[in-house]
Amino acid sequence: VVEEMRKKINIVPVAPAPGGANRTVPAFGVQFSYEDRNKAQKVVQDLVGKFLDESTRNRSSAAFQTTQFMQDEFDRAKKELDDVEGHLATFRQANNGRLPDQADANMRQLAALQNQATMLEGAINRASQEKLQMESNLRIYKQQLAMLKKDPDEAGVAAGPKNEKLAEAEREVQNWENQLAVIRQHYKDNFPDVQLAVGRLDAAKRKRDALQKEEGEKKADPVAPRPANPQVARESRDLDASVQRLQSAIEGKDLEIQQYNKDIQRTNTSAQAYQGRIETVPLGEKQYGELLRDRDIAKQKYVEREEKLNRARLAREMEDRKQGEMLEQLDPANLPMSPTEPKRPLVISIGAALGLVLGIVAAGAREMKDSSLKNLKDVRAYTQMAILGSIPLLENDFVVRRRKRLAWLGWTTACLAAVVISSGSIVYYYVTKV
Repeated sequence: VVEEMRKKINIVPVAPAPGGANRTVPAFGVQFSYEDRNKAQKVVQDLVGKFLDESTRNRSSAAFQTTQFMQDEFDRAKKELDDVEGHLATFRQANNGRLPDQADANMRQLAALQNQATMLEGAINRASQEKLQMESNLRIYKQQLAMLKKDPDEAGVAAGPKNEKLAEAEREVQNWENQLAVIRQHYKDNFPDVQLAVGRLDAAKRKRDALQKEEGEKKADPVAPRPANPQVARESRDLDASVQRLQSAIEGKDLEIQQYNKDIQRTNTSAQAYQGRIETVPLGEKQYGELLRDRDIAKQKYVEREEKLNRARLAREMEDRKQGEMLEQLDPANLPMSPTEPKRPLVISIGAALGLVLGIVAAGAREMKDSSLKNLKDVRAYTQMAILGSIPLLENDFVVRRRKRLAWLGWTTACLAAVVISSGSIVYYYVTKV
């Protein structure tokens, strides 16, 4: 029964509306032919219901399988990205500071360390210069103290301002000598700063010599012995305090210079380390570039899989809510008003044409078999003989009446047969239609 039914089930596409765009309509029709139109309608309804159920089941299954597949692909892409990130992190940890993308930072850090070393050297030079000046002042103070202790009577009140001027001149000469020595460590004699320092040193020496000459002339004059002056004792104490203060300051400068030297050594060590990093950058550049490229590819793949997974989840959620693309019934199965077969106009036309042809063929065949001569014209045409006379056919009234009766009987029988056949077809049509 199923095999016979399959032969009479047709799935036909829906043709586009006349006058519309020439495009395919996303719909199809289900047709089934059977001798009982009510059963045919029920069969079509059942088939449409099965189509709808199967479409829903297939779309739900496809959405679930797609979501599961995309979930597996997403997990695989995430695992690959994690592996690549792990390799990249291991490489970065093993080559920290020597990575290609850290070359600029290393260069900046190296430049900063070099600047810091230069600043430390300048600080050491300044500290050394200050130390030399302090040592010069210390020697001057010690000389003044020795002079006061050696001949306290000569250091009178009147000679105090002159000795102070001479001591100040000595300090100035010593100061310029120290500065000139420091400057000559870094520059040549033709440098402007060196020449300026030499000029000032000469001026300071001339001033000192003038004061010493004036002091010598005053010492040549007889001076009466004077009693001990309390101011000399106070100056001795001030000089002792100044000497101790300068000695402490010199020791502090020594410690400061030592700290600067340690800082310079540490800075140079760091600069050498950064210089080594910069020199070893090209060694791992290829491997690092490959790891970055693998990371970018894995990340792009991960993002694509994530987007597809989100779309698959959204499609599945829409299918669960019956909001996705679904197969819908546009037109319910209607009850047929006219039979699809037999096609009576076609059958009648074919029967009439066939009967006419068969009648003509039969008449022609019978006429060809009849070799009798019917009239004088046939005799003259076929025998070429002279006709002397003809005897007409003599029929009585009984024969004539019998011939007419047979003709009427034949026509009546044919008409009755035609009426019976037509009535039977009409009755069959209405019976099958109901």
